[in-house]
Amino acid sequence: MPRIPPVEQETATADTRAAFDHIITAHGRMTNMKATLAHSLPALDALMEWYPLRAEVEKFLEPRATLLFVHAISAATDCLICSTFFRRILIDAGENPDQLAMNEREQLVVDYGRQLVRDANGVSDELFKRLSQQFAQPEIVALTAFGGMMIATNVFNNALRVDLDEYLQPYRRSGK
Repeated sequence: MPRIPPVEQETATADTRAAFDHIITAHGRMTNMKATLAHSLPALDALMEWYPLRAEVEKFLEPRATLLFVHAISAATDCLICSTFFRRILIDAGENPDQLAMNEREQLVVDYGRQLVRDANGVSDELFKRLSQQFAQPEIVALTAFGGMMIATNVFNNALRVDLDEYLQPYRRSGK
């Protein structure tokens, strides 16, 4: 049960209805998370910056590694919504999210994402050195900010107990 119910488009203010329309046009649906964020348009706007940041990261990381990065973060934060959302993408691509084969670069970004969740202060010199060997400084900055944005999204969903969207139910991890 969510702590704060999603905003209903029918009863929303004109500005909020415009935000709904924009999100539906750009992303195809208004999720429970976004509808809950719609209680505060600045909060919604802030977390919607995830999309341009993802596009920036995908330029150097490639879509699959980007997906593995955000899936690892979402699984590590135990965010039902985000981990299930990314499981859906992996499953629909023919992958088993519980038994992913990764190359060295993908494993590196997964390790980095998990470490950001565990303890960002604990990013070791060795892990940072490996990142620096693979990515330029502007890329590490973008990747780290993107990881932070993913963590913020997970924290929002977890703290407010946002309900899992119905379309994601079939992709939910067993036992959750």
